[in-house]
This record gives sequence, C-alpha cells and structure tokens, in this order.
Amino acid sequence: MKKIKRVFLIVLDSVGAGEMPDAADYGDAGSNTIRSISRSDKFSAVNMKKLGYGNIDGLDFLGTTENQLGAVARLAERSRGKDTTIGHWEISGIISESPLPTYPHGFPQEVLDEFSKQTGRDVLCNLPYSGTEVIRDYGREHMETGKLIVYTSADSVFQIAAHEDVVDVQTLYEYCRIARKILVGKNAVGRVIARPFKGSYPDFVRTANRHDFSLEPPKTTILDELKANGLDVIAVGKINDIFAGRGITEFIYTHSNTEGMKVTDGIAEKAFNGLCFVNLVDFDMLYGHRNNVEGYAAAFAEFDSWLGGFLLKLGDDDLLMITADHGCDPATESTDHSREYTPLVMYSKDIKPVNLGTRSSFSDIAATLAEIFGIKTVTPGESFAKNIL
Repeated sequence: MKKIKRVFLIVLDSVGAGEMPDAADYGDAGSNTIRSISRSDKFSAVNMKKLGYGNIDGLDFLGTTENQLGAVARLAERSRGKDTTIGHWEISGIISESPLPTYPHGFPQEVLDEFSKQTGRDVLCNLPYSGTEVIRDYGREHMETGKLIVYTSADSVFQIAAHEDVVDVQTLYEYCRIARKILVGKNAVGRVIARPFKGSYPDFVRTANRHDFSLEPPKTTILDELKANGLDVIAVGKINDIFAGRGITEFIYTHSNTEGMKVTDGIAEKAFNGLCFVNLVDFDMLYGHRNNVEGYAAAFAEFDSWLGGFLLKLGDDDLLMITADHGCDPATESTDHSREYTPLVMYSKDIKPVNLGTRSSFSDIAATLAEIFGIKTVTPGESFAKNIL
C-alpha cells in the first residue's frame, strides 16, 4: 500500500447526496441537496466531476465520467440523527445509537430558570425558530430589556442571540459556557451556539462571531488516536468546536468558505505529518437553512473552482478526501437538515480510480485513516485504504 504522510479531509457542510431509505422517518422524503443545487445556472462541478463525482451512486444526473481521476463512494449514516455533531462524530469513528435531545416545544422551565439565575438575565422566545427571523421578531425587545434570545431548531442546539451593543461577544461566550454546564444528562444537547448580531430594527444582521460549544465526544475518536500517536491534527473552521477541542493539535477558526479554503491552501504549503480536518460551513449556514438555492449553487461552484488549484498543491504522499456530514436541501419547504447519504471523493497521485459503491457508515473514513497511519484501534467502520492506495 502506498505510504501517505498528509491527509486533507474536507467536509462540505450539508452537501448531501440524496435521501436515505429512512429519510421519511425524519420528515425528509425526497430530499436531495446536490440535485437541487445542480438545477441552478450558477452550479458548476467541473473539477469534482473529473475526480468522479457524477459516478457516485445516485449522482449520475450530473453526468458520468469515463476516466475518473479519483476514487469515489457514497456513504450511509448509521447513527440516529442528521446533525453536524453526530455526522462529524461518525466520520471520526463514533456511532450514535440514540439521537441527541431536541426541543420542538422549547426547553424545560427548570433549564431556563437555572440559566437565568446564573447569567442574571431573563430569556425571550424559547421556541424553534429561524436564526434570521428570531432576531427580527425579538431583537427590539432584547435591546430594550437586555433579555437574552434563546431558541432552538430541529437539531439538538441551544442557541443564544444577543446584540453586540447589549452583550459584548466575550460575555455572550461566557453565557454559552454556563449553558453548556447546565445542559447535561437528559438535556445534553449537541451544541450551545452563540449567535451575536448587530444593526437596528428591522434590519438586524448576524455577525461572523458565531461560536459553538459542543458536547464532548462520548468515546475515543480517530482524532484522539492520531494525537496520541504523535501525529498532527490540524482543525480548520468549526472542527475544533465540534470535538470540544479533543484530539486537536492546532486549530484555526474561519468566518467563511473563502477564508477556509485560503487557510487550507496555506496549510498545504507547510510540512506536517497527519490530518488536516476542514469544515466549510457556508453551504449549510448561509444557504441551506435559508432555502437559498442560487447562493448554495454559487458557493459550490466557488469551491469547485478552488479545488482545481488545490489539487496542484498536493504532493506524492498526500491524500485528499472530500465528503459531507448530512444534507440540507435548500429546495424543500423545510429549513432544517435532511437525512441524506453523503458523497466521498478522494484524490492522490497514482490513486486507484475505483468506485467503492455505497458504504454502510461514515466511520469507514476513520477506519481508513487508522490504517493509513498504522494505528491499531477498533472502529465500527471498515477501511478501504488498500482499495484506493
């Protein structure tokens, strides 16, 4: 098997590859994120298709490629869920048998009472809400009273919105840390999210100072194993937040896909031995949840254009893996994540240009990383390293 020194694992957040067989159980029958954005004139996948993107099971509507340059697969999610935390955990080798708690009717009063007691501020809303609509509907009252806007979504999240002129960003982060300590046991939500905003009514806008405070992974991940074995684990974007800092040797926060790609370019220019794990969140945060098909398609085209140049930066002992963590079809009525397969595209010089079909778990990625780096560990996934290298 070919020796690999550096792996670049890039998660295109929410770029799902079509409904899974149990999608209807999650209210997601018919969802297909890639199909929806591919219908836009702004969509382009020239470089992804060269690698074999259209050859992935269920993506032949993109047009197939006879002589693909990469290796491809479609991944099923074994975990019970469809959110960022569970998706990334499964990529890292953890199967979640039970979904994280959600709150379609708001959080229990005892949670809010304790939160208000520790922060000294009352709360507004306490309902599932669109992030942009909640600041429009409650922003003015928040500014007049100082009460914190607490809301959730279909995902396992406790979100706190506050105007930066009312609550400075660092104080908002401290409120999130308080919530994170409260939300344990049966109320152990996947993420507590700071949602600062600015502006004046009715034109409030969210700022780039979002910050996630995630539940710590319940088991050892491949990131933990890599770090314990003296390898580099460089996190780009919200990866460090998703894993609560566990198994990370270096992290760089980013505020956009464009910045994330630029940072990844920079990392490719330096020597390291291990994993560079990247999350590009704009697909999900800016376009999927806002049902913005055109913006989503344009963002994909921007990534695809960048990819052409990034491939040229890869050395003989580098491996690129591009995947997703769930879907978020912007063409459906829902503004929430969707239960979808995820695509996997891989490239290395002299890679075997194979189609691995549909795999049974995202955790095959973790198993493959373990084999590539010679780590003896037990993961629920099955390595495909020898199939591609």
